[in-house]
Amino acid sequence: MDRTLSKLDELTGRGGKWLGLSATAPERHTAAVIADRFDQITWRETYEQSAGLRDLAEELNKRYYHTTDLLADAFLAAYKVSPRLREHTDMDPCRLVNHQVITSLVESLEFAELRRETAGDPYAAAMAVLAQAAALREMLERSRNTQEQAEQAKKAEQGAEGAATAVSEALQQAADEADEDGTVPAPAADTVQQAIEAARTAEAAAQQAAQGAAQALVAAAPGIRAAARNAAAKAADAAREEAALMRAWGVGPGELERMPFDQRARLAERLRTGRLAQWAELIGRFRQMAGGERARKVENAAGELVGVTLGNDLSRVIPSELANLGLPELRAVFAARYAAGELMLYDSLGEQATGQGAIIACVDTSHSMYEAGPGGVTREAWAKACALALLDQARHAGRDFVGILFSAADKIQIFRFPAGRPADTARILDFAETFLGGGTSYQTPLTAAGELLEEEFNDAARTRGDIVMITDDDCGVTEEWMRGWNDTKHRLGFRVFGVVIGAPRAAEADSVLDALCDNLRSVEDLTDVRAAADLFRVI
Repeated sequence: MDRTLSKLDELTGRGGKWLGLSATAPERHTAAVIADRFDQITWRETYEQSAGLRDLAEELNKRYYHTTDLLADAFLAAYKVSPRLREHTDMDPCRLVNHQVITSLVESLEFAELRRETAGDPYAAAMAVLAQAAALREMLERSRNTQEQAEQAKKAEQGAEGAATAVSEALQQAADEADEDGTVPAPAADTVQQAIEAARTAEAAAQQAAQGAAQALVAAAPGIRAAARNAAAKAADAAREEAALMRAWGVGPGELERMPFDQRARLAERLRTGRLAQWAELIGRFRQMAGGERARKVENAAGELVGVTLGNDLSRVIPSELANLGLPELRAVFAARYAAGELMLYDSLGEQATGQGAIIACVDTSHSMYEAGPGGVTREAWAKACALALLDQARHAGRDFVGILFSAADKIQIFRFPAGRPADTARILDFAETFLGGGTSYQTPLTAAGELLEEEFNDAARTRGDIVMITDDDCGVTEEWMRGWNDTKHRLGFRVFGVVIGAPRAAEADSVLDALCDNLRSVEDLTDVRAAADLFRVI
């Protein structure tokens, strides 16, 4: 070899480019979403708790690359209030497909809707990822060739880095063998030259591979974006449906936040698949209606006008009295009459809540309650929705609630919800989903209700309970039982409200229910929750 090419400084000049590359390789990230350690802890804990996420990761990892990282990014994008993404130039080349998928998700309007339900809620974010599973498979399948090219680009980049390292090592060997004037022995110089040529070739291959991967990603991007929009829309729908389901069953956000992941998942599954799952909307409307009636209910509220009386309630002053305020000489008279409580006021007959004891809902679960009315709503669904709204009514008023499910004389099940304890959601579902079947007996549930109110009176001296009897059938009672019932009712001062569903004959004036109830109504349109609205103003 020419001795001028064997000087160490000249060899170093030729190989210096790769020497720098081997020493200053840029940091590349595998996560598209920028997350702090608390976000990462949340993801790991959620992943460990969710069998669904683990199963999905295992499935995808068998066919595609780096899918656990993709699921983590999808979770964090949904969980964080304002997710920020890394620049694609900061990403590991083999994670660029993940970056494109997450970018497409985050930039869609549908994903912004999704985050309204999932931000700050690990469970909801995990469910959003699972709801997007089919679309994630589609996006990964669409980008399979792109990912293969990204993997090749990664290998080519690693090859270039290895070649640069080889140049550095060859130069170090040449420096070790150089004599005092910097002359490098021919074999060492040849090794350096060969390493430089290999580095040039590797660099060119890496650039070509990177360019090919970039072009493939650009080609795949439109399909990924379309699939991402569909995925976000589907996940948003699922999140809204589950949130609405929880609201319909009275499960509040605070209770959900305290609930362990697995328990919340089981609850959601039960609500989606239980006997009354299809009637969640009806249950929600009943509860909403009852809440509205509670808001309207005011003690001594004005109702039907029945005349004029005297008093000092300025909200009911008749116009002629107010006219006196317009005359300076009569204002003193108005003030004196007001102080004496002698202003003329509209007199009205209003509805006032008088109950203090327990609210007891006796719900018929005989075979005929399976029958559907208008809109396909079953009698059972309407009755259970009304009973659940009565449970809410009791909770808001600080009263005990008891649900009594009945059918034949020997079939009864009692669910107690004391006012002083939180209402267990699983217990509420047990009450709502239990169906006894069989015939109908009034005496069994009403006797049980009377005994419960007697027990409450003996234990806490509370009277004036309310019993709501919801049935679709008419049946007889014995005279002896009726006498005992009337005595108990008079002694404890409770009221009985009857609701007959889809069977007007049972609510006729000479029916047994008419004799048993203080207030009786018949409901035939089972899509109409307002047929029971007045109950929630007077109970």
